[in-house]
Amino acid sequence: MPVKIRLARHGAKKKPFYRIVAADGRSPRDGRFLENLGTYDPLKDPAQVVLKAERVQYWIDQGAIPTDTVKSILKREGVSTRS
Repeated sequence: MPVKIRLARHGAKKKPFYRIVAADGRSPRDGRFLENLGTYDPLKDPAQVVLKAERVQYWIDQGAIPTDTVKSILKREGVSTRS
């Protein structure tokens, strides 16, 4: 199964906070991950994104596939999703 770059949900009920992680595609959403690549806080206005851009690019170059949501976040932050 390929490595995916996806969101892992944290925070309290109705107050989501997400970590952007590189994880094996078989592991559960909030389960084991390979590396923490940043955070996404949708409750701030505008939404706050903190990324380790060079590590995101490394994982994409290694063949990791970002989910649709993460792909839109990366595009907004100016990180290329092309390998």
